[in-house]
Amino acid sequence: MGWDDETVKQPEEKTHESWTLSLHSLSDLSHISPIVFLYLIKECYASGTLKATRKFGVLQHQVHQVLNNGPRPGPATFVIHCLYALPIFDIYCEGFSHLIISSLRRFLKANLVDSLQAKDLAAHLFVDMVQGNVYHDERILVKVVEVFDVRLTNLEDIICQLKVTNINFRPVTALTLLEQYIFKLIESQSYMTAVTLLEHFSIRQSGKSFLLAMMEKKEFRAAEKWATFMGKPMLCVLVQEYVDRKMLKYAYVTIKKNNLRQDFADVYHQCKESHCIENGKTNLFFRSSMKQLAEKGCWDVAESKAKGDKQLIEYLVYLAMEAGYLEKVDELCDRYTLQGFPKAKELDATLLHRKHYLCLKELGIEDVTWVDQVDSLHTATCYIEESKVVGVDCEWKPNYVKGSKPNKVSIMQIASSRSVFIFDLIKLSGDVPHILDNCLSRILQSPSILKLGYNFQCDMKQLASSYETLGCFNHFEMLLDIWNVFKESSGGLSGLAEEILGAGLNKTRRNSDWEQRPLSQNQLEYAALDAAVLVHIFHHMRDRSQQATVDDNDKIEWKSSIISHLDNAKTTKKNVRNRTKC
Repeated sequence: MGWDDETVKQPEEKTHESWTLSLHSLSDLSHISPIVFLYLIKECYASGTLKATRKFGVLQHQVHQVLNNGPRPGPATFVIHCLYALPIFDIYCEGFSHLIISSLRRFLKANLVDSLQAKDLAAHLFVDMVQGNVYHDERILVKVVEVFDVRLTNLEDIICQLKVTNINFRPVTALTLLEQYIFKLIESQSYMTAVTLLEHFSIRQSGKSFLLAMMEKKEFRAAEKWATFMGKPMLCVLVQEYVDRKMLKYAYVTIKKNNLRQDFADVYHQCKESHCIENGKTNLFFRSSMKQLAEKGCWDVAESKAKGDKQLIEYLVYLAMEAGYLEKVDELCDRYTLQGFPKAKELDATLLHRKHYLCLKELGIEDVTWVDQVDSLHTATCYIEESKVVGVDCEWKPNYVKGSKPNKVSIMQIASSRSVFIFDLIKLSGDVPHILDNCLSRILQSPSILKLGYNFQCDMKQLASSYETLGCFNHFEMLLDIWNVFKESSGGLSGLAEEILGAGLNKTRRNSDWEQRPLSQNQLEYAALDAAVLVHIFHHMRDRSQQATVDDNDKIEWKSSIISHLDNAKTTKKNVRNRTKC
């Protein structure tokens, strides 16, 4: 487990160069000093071309991984030595301090290793930071205390050692040292840090005046944390302050959370009535909004609107169950620890679908093949070249940030009447771009293969934008956009399938994460259906057209819609419509 001979690549953003880290030297930390380790991390960070937050996230994951690679004398101790060294890295100090200690926190959840031996060293670092001998942001100080579970007894041991070994050390007790530091935090109005340390070290000297000071500065989260730590009398003071300030919603939540109904009976009922009216209106609005988003397949946006509210999340789970999006049911239940919902494998999908949707078996599809290696790429290309008609579609991860650049196309599906091939464009374009370019050119630019799409000009534009270095997406031969034949049909591709084939497509997974690997089985089936159904719609309209007489109103004019040659580079915005495939 490590970074040996590996690179970390992130998707392209504004530049077209992948951000790459050379990680070979971090595959064995047994002979690398903390200062060298930090320098290598700095070089990795500085060389990246992505935004800072994304680089930080990748590095945090990688630091967590390399803590398994034998740092001496152990991962936790190694991190403490890094924290001692980081102040010399100037502008990188704060960010890297959070990075490595957060990585260690995650690492220690599954590994105990040297954490006990490192506790004394962490206590020593805490004393040095409090005394100003080592500079770190106060949030790092709190993280050190929490991650290593530093207690007063640990600080007392370190202070005793310093009294013996350091003649310049001013004799002081651990409690006095802490109180002096916390008083400075309060003076600088760093209330949350002060409360966290008071709670961690079980120091209760401060009282009502401290709570009122936080309320005056509108530090309500810190005030509530302090009152909860101090117990019922202080919570009652907090509730009364909320009432006096006419903050009834805060008072109601505090009373309910801490079982203070008997102490504030009148206030509770008054607050409850006001809160329920306000909350009821809010919930109705959000439920309506979430249902609309779920119907459009925007599950991630619907989840974000719930903001962790348990009732709204449970409502979203029911929407997913009704839609037959069973893996989303499991995903939400696991993420929010929801009880009482059946697992996907326990649900009978037929009971959830009041409406019948097409499946691959009904379309006669025998194989769905995932293509992400050279061998499977050549095999798929040779098979498709033997076909006369294929359906083509592609998927990419939705981007809900207004005005931002769309994500790269993740997969392309090409279907014959019996088989569907799903090309992992992200992996293949990174591993074998020239071979991918050649293979897809043989298909997309072949005049002997009729390519079927639905509103495919949108896909063409996105493909060319995602992979500018590949020539295969610059022009197409023999393209028939089904959308141009059935412009008056409503309901997108699903509505057209229902109109012609008698059943529509389940579009619940349309806006799922198409960059995750591996894709779920349901995602693969969804992707395969979007391409395969085009072939069946084509066969139906071709047969119907052949059977119709000259004067028959049912005759479908489709041959005139075939485009023998289309240069994608010349496609204007006027010709490219929004993607409405559902």
